[in-house]
Amino acid sequence: MIVGAVGLGVSYLAAGLLRVRESPVVAVAEGVRDVTPDGVVHWAIDTFQTRDKQVLLIGMFVILAVVFACLGRLARSRWWFTVVGYVVLGAIAGVAVAVKPGFRAVEIAPVFVGFLAWLVGLAVIVQWLRRWELVEASDDAGADPTHTRRGFFVAAGAVGGVAALSGFLGALAGGQREAVERDRRLLRVDQVTKPTLPRGVKIDVDGVAPWQTSADDFYLIDTAFLKPAIRVNEWELRIHGMVDNELTLSYDDLIARGITEDWITLNCVSNEVGGGLIGNAWWSGVLLKSILEEAGVQDGADAVLQTSEDGWTCGTPLSALMEDDRNAMLAVYMNGDPLTVEHGFPVRTIVPGLYGYVSACKWVVDMEVTTFGGIEAYWTSRGWSELGPVKIASRIDVPESGADVSTGSLVCAGSAWKQHTGIEGVEVSLDGGAWTPATLARVPSDDTWVQWRAEVQVDEGDHELRVRAIGNDGDVQTGVERDVLPDGATGWHTVEFSAS
Repeated sequence: MIVGAVGLGVSYLAAGLLRVRESPVVAVAEGVRDVTPDGVVHWAIDTFQTRDKQVLLIGMFVILAVVFACLGRLARSRWWFTVVGYVVLGAIAGVAVAVKPGFRAVEIAPVFVGFLAWLVGLAVIVQWLRRWELVEASDDAGADPTHTRRGFFVAAGAVGGVAALSGFLGALAGGQREAVERDRRLLRVDQVTKPTLPRGVKIDVDGVAPWQTSADDFYLIDTAFLKPAIRVNEWELRIHGMVDNELTLSYDDLIARGITEDWITLNCVSNEVGGGLIGNAWWSGVLLKSILEEAGVQDGADAVLQTSEDGWTCGTPLSALMEDDRNAMLAVYMNGDPLTVEHGFPVRTIVPGLYGYVSACKWVVDMEVTTFGGIEAYWTSRGWSELGPVKIASRIDVPESGADVSTGSLVCAGSAWKQHTGIEGVEVSLDGGAWTPATLARVPSDDTWVQWRAEVQVDEGDHELRVRAIGNDGDVQTGVERDVLPDGATGWHTVEFSAS
């Protein structure tokens, strides 16, 4: 296990020194993620939620520990079995690194260096272990195994120390995250404004989720095991494919094209009925429509394949990016501050009215104008639908499920949304009775959620409250319950409570 740890530590150090984003372990973890059957992926997301990647990494380290222990035992009698084992592990890591989108030859170096560290560490440990065993087995009564035993433990300690030191130095050498956070603190975009909450958007009922969601409370869904840390002066966006003029934009190039700002609600296609994978923020960025017009989109194109710095992809309908009244943007600020690394710093894509799996590319570095027939994106290749329009939905925040309330008049409240269409009305039903209209708060546009409030009379006993929304297009939220796959959950959010 000590020799295995030194290989991992040295490879981590090499990745930091060479400014390679992913250590071999992370590359393998992402490879495992990509080849995992869809059913297992959905089970992991449902079971572990946002901790699914941490669980996979912990599992991988447990498996590696067992493998390293087994290879260590083999080294005592069949050292070449151990070498073969390290070759296999190195090959797996090398393939995982090499198949990543945008692979550079330098990214294989940490794998090679780690493999050499395994061989050197193995040679040192095996040499001293054999000396110890030979002395122990010697018939020479004057032989003293103390020296060789001490030498073995010194060698093992030295190898372990190299592993620990390599990991520590790797963390220091890979201080890209610290440099990025420094960039964030110093970044200033003069055209960006701080958000001012529009009048009338709150219904002022305790327990309702805030209309504006802070960056800390905004939901986080992505496939990256290690969040890309991209410095502002290193970020570039390439726009190519079915265009007349290929563009490569730096951060300054992007900002120079002018800032647009808007309140926009985002929600995840994996959000269950009544779930919390939704948030509303003040986004500042550059209109994608104007950039694509500058590139000159060619006839026949109907999609844009977006690629993140970590290799994740999504296929976005070109029509949604080109609409005059849809504020699709390359966002650089969130709630008046630079994007956090977790939310896609320095640049991410925001497209109102589309689920994030087809539009919201964090750490975006590449956009290929193309056709849906010619691409395969990360989630759509796993059974999710191609276009991903947001479905109408509503949620009850008050009362909470399982609450005990007083009899009489009960105030119930929550939120409803259908981005880029808007909400015309919300209705609630108590115990399967008639639908009661709710009062809606104001909204600045159809691209945000709306808070609602209603009152119902409750008698003593157990009750059930459900809610449905009506869109500006006349679409009435269905009560038919469907799973999130392939294009978002449906059904009425229902809470059960007691009155006394």
